[in-house]
Amino acid sequence: MAVNAAPSREAPPGRLAGRWVPWLVIGLWVALAAVMVPLSGKLSSVTTDRAVDTLPASAESTKVAVLEDSLPGGEDNTFVFVYHRAGGMTGADRATVERHYDTVAKRYPPKAAAGEDDEGPSTRLSTDGEAMMFTLDVSTTYGGPEAMVGPLRDAAKDRPAGLELDVTGPAAVDGDMDAVFDGIDLQVFLTTVIVVTILLILTYRSPVLWFIPLVVVGAAALTAMATVYLLVKGFGIVVNDQNSALLTILVFGVGTDYALLLIARYRETLHHHENVRVAMVHALRGAAPAIVASAATVVAGLLCLLVADLNSTSGLGPIGAAGILCALVAMLTLFPAVLVVLGRRIFWPAIPRFSTAVEEKPGLWGRLGTIISRRRWVATLGSFGILGVLAIGLAGNTGALREQDQFLSAPESVTGFTVLRQHFPELGGQPMTVFTRPAYQERVLDIVKGTQGVAVAIPGQTVGGWADISVFPTDTPDTVAEYDTIKRVRTAVHAVSGAQAIVGGPSAENLDTEITTSRDEKLVIPLVLAVVLIVLGLLLRAIVAPLILMATVIVSFAAAFGGSVFIFDTILGFKGIDYSVPLLAFLFLVALGVDYNIFLASRAREETVRLGTGQGMLKALSATGGVITSAGVVLAATFAVLTTLPLVMLIEVGFLVAFGVLLDALLVRSVLVPALTLLIGRRMWWPSRLSRPTAEPLNGPQPLADDEELALQR
Repeated sequence: MAVNAAPSREAPPGRLAGRWVPWLVIGLWVALAAVMVPLSGKLSSVTTDRAVDTLPASAESTKVAVLEDSLPGGEDNTFVFVYHRAGGMTGADRATVERHYDTVAKRYPPKAAAGEDDEGPSTRLSTDGEAMMFTLDVSTTYGGPEAMVGPLRDAAKDRPAGLELDVTGPAAVDGDMDAVFDGIDLQVFLTTVIVVTILLILTYRSPVLWFIPLVVVGAAALTAMATVYLLVKGFGIVVNDQNSALLTILVFGVGTDYALLLIARYRETLHHHENVRVAMVHALRGAAPAIVASAATVVAGLLCLLVADLNSTSGLGPIGAAGILCALVAMLTLFPAVLVVLGRRIFWPAIPRFSTAVEEKPGLWGRLGTIISRRRWVATLGSFGILGVLAIGLAGNTGALREQDQFLSAPESVTGFTVLRQHFPELGGQPMTVFTRPAYQERVLDIVKGTQGVAVAIPGQTVGGWADISVFPTDTPDTVAEYDTIKRVRTAVHAVSGAQAIVGGPSAENLDTEITTSRDEKLVIPLVLAVVLIVLGLLLRAIVAPLILMATVIVSFAAAFGGSVFIFDTILGFKGIDYSVPLLAFLFLVALGVDYNIFLASRAREETVRLGTGQGMLKALSATGGVITSAGVVLAATFAVLTTLPLVMLIEVGFLVAFGVLLDALLVRSVLVPALTLLIGRRMWWPSRLSRPTAEPLNGPQPLADDEELALQR
């Protein structure tokens, strides 16, 4: 079908002011980069993964950590040295263990040894005679867990052949976890750049065009990192390594999506306008509303996280919002400016030519629309059937993932816990710390010893108006049984009037994190749904369409989660779902999943003005199918980058979001939404004027007036 287009007029000579606008925009971005790029490198200096920074100040374990840090000597890092030999420890082995203890205890004296006549903890021989162990509490003044675990392991290398050693304990686990995150920002950045580069080259099949969006998105990412650094310094927002990695993924994913959508519109308008500046303005008028609405939806969803109690969760809100806004501004200013300056030749070898008669071909997505139109009930029921089958996976293992099971390959600290439980079952759990007023220490100690699930309770030092008690539970760390023991201990010591007793420690911190996350989910998820629904209503000026689109996204999320749980449980053998995954996955899949529906529905509404609801949806599917599918593949690939990291939680987030985005782009947006729209008809736009049988054409994006177009040409 030939579409006529009036040729644009050439600019009169000497009227060149408009030509300098793209160069001015590029110059402003260069100046901005000179300021922001140096700041972007400082983001890693303000990231923290300490539980005391992540948990809310009201959490009991946070109060314990703050108290430990305020006492003389600071908070302790607890390491456990476990020596073992099959067949039994020899005399030389025992002497070695004693020597190692003397060496490390002298180098890193416990707080009690610094101010009191206390010999500190002694070595212990297992009842089976095959293992020995000792605990070392090292003040944080000597360094963090990652800085300490290496030297401590090196200090115990000199030992008889056949004597095995595992340095474990809460601090060793933290140290090995920190080692996983070392260099993660650079790794994620480089891997994402490589993945996006490959996909852009495959998408455009051009030796040059792929480079432009990549550079602009890179500029947006660096600007976002600098912006987040300034937010942290100015407002005290908590940024951990996980959120820092997600920032890079978000900016590259959505930034590339915006680039794909704008380039598709720009290529389309270049066929109708000879002047590239005029073509770009028409492209922006067509694509910018959907892009801005998409960004607004994601930003609004992310800012809902501010109501969360968990600092790392609430911090992700402004962090992610800053990234989305930087991507939006870059793609609507710098990207168009660079494209205009480079002209049509940037599309070589498939350069879009200006013509008064442009041939429009139905293409793959047009043919798909025709099939859906003829088989709309089959398309609807078939889509729901596929989503329903995937959702059955939710019946699998959705239990919480233990901290020790977070590693893809178990480090020494994790294997050490297994050895410790094998030979010292009474000390198999992570120690709790109980603080009480000194006058009540003996009474609290007796109560703790009599609490079900407690193996050993050892009184500690008295300093700064507080006395501490080290409590070892009998159960495996981060299990329901251990958490129940912590709850029982808290209930018991809180009942001692005047003791002001509080219970903390690594497992208590994990328990408080899980409780806080569960509470946040109940608050954030409904708020995200309400906010996104309002944004959709304002964009589409309807009630039915937003409700239908939101329902499809929720069903898509359930299917993606169920399918992912099946993969994690049955194929990958993961031992649960990290507590943070459901909320993060819901946020990203709802906000980003709605994006593609926004791109489709906004174009459908635009076409409905001219063609009616059914033909408008089919025209929108034909026009946007290729670009939205490409955008979905790119976004899924960027999140899939997280699956290359050796941490189960990041693999789960990356896979779940990538799978959900593909499911939404390829099935929900491409088949289910068009089929539902064709079934519902014009009532989809109720109560707007488009839902009325005799609706007049509405004001959509209109052609530029003659004086506007002439001004742009100048």
